[in-house]
Amino acid sequence: MRMNAIAMMVAFPALVMVVNMTAATAAETKSDVKGLYLLTDYPAVSVRPGTTSTISLRLQNYGLAPDNFALSVDGAPAGWTVTLLGGGQPVGAAMPATDQSVSLQLRLDVPADADASKTLTVKAEGQGNNVSLPITINLAKELPAKLTLSPQLPALRGTPKSSFDYAVSVKNDSGRNLTVSLAATAPRNFETSFTESYGTQELSSVPIDAGASKDVKLKVRPPSSVDAGSFPIEMTASSGDTTAKTQLTLDVVGQPRLTIAGSDGLVSARAEAGKQSTVPVVISNDGTAAADNIELSGSGPNGWKVEFDKKTIDRIAPNQTAEVNALVTPTDKSLAGDYMATIRAASRGETASTQFRVTVATSTTWGMVGFGIIAVALLLMFGAVARFGRR
Repeated sequence: MRMNAIAMMVAFPALVMVVNMTAATAAETKSDVKGLYLLTDYPAVSVRPGTTSTISLRLQNYGLAPDNFALSVDGAPAGWTVTLLGGGQPVGAAMPATDQSVSLQLRLDVPADADASKTLTVKAEGQGNNVSLPITINLAKELPAKLTLSPQLPALRGTPKSSFDYAVSVKNDSGRNLTVSLAATAPRNFETSFTESYGTQELSSVPIDAGASKDVKLKVRPPSSVDAGSFPIEMTASSGDTTAKTQLTLDVVGQPRLTIAGSDGLVSARAEAGKQSTVPVVISNDGTAAADNIELSGSGPNGWKVEFDKKTIDRIAPNQTAEVNALVTPTDKSLAGDYMATIRAASRGETASTQFRVTVATSTTWGMVGFGIIAVALLLMFGAVARFGRR
């Protein structure tokens, strides 16, 4: 333990010495650079005749006292417009502080009839300190327009009720700004539209600067009756004579589609007040996928009971049917007439409902009671007439 402490005491001054030597070396290295420098990241550039280009510069002061340096550009051919900018406006002088720099821009307006490469010299002249920077300007031919489409997810999968949104990046690889028209080719009855990547405004074209890209969203809506399968979608971007295309895929998976009817297609039934009646119900699956765990429910006028001999159907394959019995019980006080009862079926978000017309007849017992009441009333009436008529 003590030996370790002694070792640390010996090593710590050595470590401090090394750090101090490193810092001193760095300071000494930094002090070796002194003077005024006119710098640019790209001393040779290519520009297209008839365009405007900007070259970034900086006037760097290493270890000198601040001074006023006059700025100028030599070698500009006739017809060229050359401007030095600082802070976004034309400048004629700059004053960098000690160990600081001033950012500048050299803007070139090259005429369309320019025919040869040139070398321009940017100068900064002060009291005893002058510096210059030659910049070679090569004339480049106009690059042909070129577009590139890059879908983020070229294949999407879902049901006919799903939303299919393809995110696609459209890049302008040409040397000029373009207005790009957008189009999509899809199977019959498929709806397509374009929107901004993070908006809802539909669009048919987008402006894209030279060398830039823009993200758009292609929305595809298949018809609700579409069968399961894989469908090709082609997106096209065009501007003038240039065109770019990309192939997309839309995979539609099967989905059940339920319908409800009575036996022989009828949606009517007869019932008796206060008594349970059996109504045959046929559940059909007209979709492209099996319907599983189909839950049945029903409702009728206030006080009615609508039940089933089995509340759940395990499975109905595509284009198949299943039959159940609805057990309908009107209230015992229901008057004779027609009423509406609703039968429902639900499976994995797919639902169906149908209204059945139920014709209710009063029971025989209540009919006999009613007949008796009417008969008694008639007897009382005739008795009263016979008794009081003789007076």
